[in-house]
Amino acid sequence: MRIVILGGTGPSAHIVIYARNPQKLPAHLSSKNHPEISIVQGELQDLNALSTALTGAHAILSALGPNFGNPSGTPLAHGYAVVLEAMRSAGVKRLIALGTPSIRDENDKFSIIYSAMITAFSLVASSAYKDIVAVGDVIRASEDIDWTLVRVPTLKNEKNREVLVGYIGDGSAGGRYTLARLGFATFVLKELENAKWIRRAPLITSA
Repeated sequence: MRIVILGGTGPSAHIVIYARNPQKLPAHLSSKNHPEISIVQGELQDLNALSTALTGAHAILSALGPNFGNPSGTPLAHGYAVVLEAMRSAGVKRLIALGTPSIRDENDKFSIIYSAMITAFSLVASSAYKDIVAVGDVIRASEDIDWTLVRVPTLKNEKNREVLVGYIGDGSAGGRYTLARLGFATFVLKELENAKWIRRAPLITSA
């Protein structure tokens, strides 16, 4: 399986890492000692470079997300529109993308804590909030793509692979409001294999 990674590193397969600044990758990844890893340099909105990276690919795994210094104008959402165009051109159907609770879902129920978190984020980082909401809209509008939006709360560097999966306020995701990055990676790899959450936007937290 050939997998294109946006914004991170990934599973054991033939991995294509698409990066704006490959020099920021860890040395053990960017060295030539990993024939199963290819690196393609390019911007998120560079259709030609993306098309090159997607040649022969089976899926895209994206860990891209806005940050507190996010510029206005929803650049990440515009970038995803280009990614989706490149996927269609290359015949790639599968996309698993990072999202946040700011992307609402019809299966969500009321949660005072998540409501407070989303409101605070929208006030403190309004550009990032608008961008990630727009990302959800752009991806959901792609009816010809087998997408999964993996909505996550605060990410942490913890050695915990166990996750709880559900929707906001339904009790399935437990009472924790953080997720280990290792848990995110584990969930994404299982979803790539099992395809349980196609065209759905689950919330995942650490167990």
